[in-house]
Amino acid sequence: MPARTFNRYRPASAAAATALLLTVAACTPASSPAASTAAPTNSASGLPSSHIHGLTVNRETDQVLLATHDGLYDVTAHPATKIGSTNDLMGFTAGPDQGVFYASGHPGPGSELPNPMGLIKSTDGGKTWEQLSRQGESDFHALTSTKSGIVAFDGTLRTSPDGKTWSVQAAGFSPAALAADPDSDTVLATTRDGLQRSTDGGKTWSLIPAAPVIQFVTFASPTEAVGVEPDGSVHYSADGGATWSRTGRIKGAVQAIAAVVGPGANPWVWAATSAGLVVSTDGGATFRASDAV
Repeated sequence: MPARTFNRYRPASAAAATALLLTVAACTPASSPAASTAAPTNSASGLPSSHIHGLTVNRETDQVLLATHDGLYDVTAHPATKIGSTNDLMGFTAGPDQGVFYASGHPGPGSELPNPMGLIKSTDGGKTWEQLSRQGESDFHALTSTKSGIVAFDGTLRTSPDGKTWSVQAAGFSPAALAADPDSDTVLATTRDGLQRSTDGGKTWSLIPAAPVIQFVTFASPTEAVGVEPDGSVHYSADGGATWSRTGRIKGAVQAIAAVVGPGANPWVWAATSAGLVVSTDGGATFRASDAV
């Protein structure tokens, strides 16, 4: 992928769901080498795994990373390269600082992590992970990082200022995906009843009745959000998810999305799909193969 000039790092959305607005079913990772190696590719999509749970783009290094059933992969170049050990990263999000990631899920073959993994953290771009909390207790399928801390869902919606101590939030819904910008306390949650929005780091929520039925959601900046409907229709919000406008459509089954502030007026949007990794440089109006940018 050609080099691009971006300002700083932004996160991807929460984990992909196989059915609209249902908590992603737990799965067990397949065997795979623990070291960073060239990855096998899925014959249909060309991606290193058929189960993509998260997508993030690093604007400082131009890395495009996929969190998968089989671990974390750098798909910036071909072939994709595995980063770190093999774990089923069901929940995955980027933190506010360069190289910081949070994840959850299940340990892979040979891993010494408990099952479920609880919340784990990497400060070296996913090469190594430390255990923060709820090991053996929580598999956070929906996970995001805000200015105030972490918002996560393991059957119960929880918030944490440090990833170690948790508060239960009586939200009254089960999010399939959570998304936030680490420089803001605005959080979006996709649910079976519509899009939920919080402006206080996940403590209180309100339904956005005029929002489209969004399955995947991500932030490009503290105010710019991108959402994708089950049919691939793409929507853009300039006010943190309060209002939305349709921009275009993604072909193929979407598994995860990410967005960053582009060099022009429109955010750049990436999507991992059944046909491969695609990118839009016009705010989601049109998409093309990521290696064609």
